Amino acid sequence: MTQIEFQDVSYSNDEKSILKDISISIEPGDYVSVMGPSGSGKSTLLKLCCHLISPTGGRILFNGDDLMQQDPIEVRKKISYCFQTPTLFGETVEDNISFSYAIRKQNVDRERVHSLFSRFNMSQDYLGHKIQGLSGGEKQRIALIRTLLFMPDVLLLDEVTSALDADNTLIVEKAIEALNGEGVTILWVTHNPEQGRKYAGKLLTIEDGQINSLEELK
Repeated sequence: MTQIEFQDVSYSNDEKSILKDISISIEPGDYVSVMGPSGSGKSTLLKLCCHLISPTGGRILFNGDDLMQQDPIEVRKKISYCFQTPTLFGETVEDNISFSYAIRKQNVDRERVHSLFSRFNMSQDYLGHKIQGLSGGEKQRIALIRTLLFMPDVLLLDEVTSALDADNTLIVEKAIEALNGEGVTILWVTHNPEQGRKYAGKLLTIEDGQINSLEELK
């Protein structure tokens, strides 16, 4: 079954047309790079995928059912969105990790936490670090770890490495590639042509709110 399907989807905001008649099918386990000029509608596409905004035309199906008829909280447990600029809260890294378990009324799974910190090349000492003292790359990796404590079916990445140095970018790229290998569907918005083709199986190019091309890479 197709995991996410856009059927002639349009989105307008303040009478401005941002996406126009988008039709695309995302299959389970896909790794799709989304590219195109600034303002072409890439981030809007991701927000539509996880029920953050609603289409003004057409339908979006998730696992065969109308996405807009599904509980958005339940949808976001299965479809996770990582923003370009990470937002951390509380005072410490531990605050961000424990929150994900507290809202589910579960004890912290220390084995899962340790596994993710290792995957993103971070030591356990970071749990005690103050948020204010973290670098941009450290904040982005913590935000990704927080998102992945409970494995999503679909991971939406919105230029998450655009402000990172080469070393941090490679760490994130390798971690995301491994997640895809474990069955997580990836949609990654990037402006970097090399990154867009490096790991993905499909390259979706959006221009002026419309699909310009969908290229099979593998």
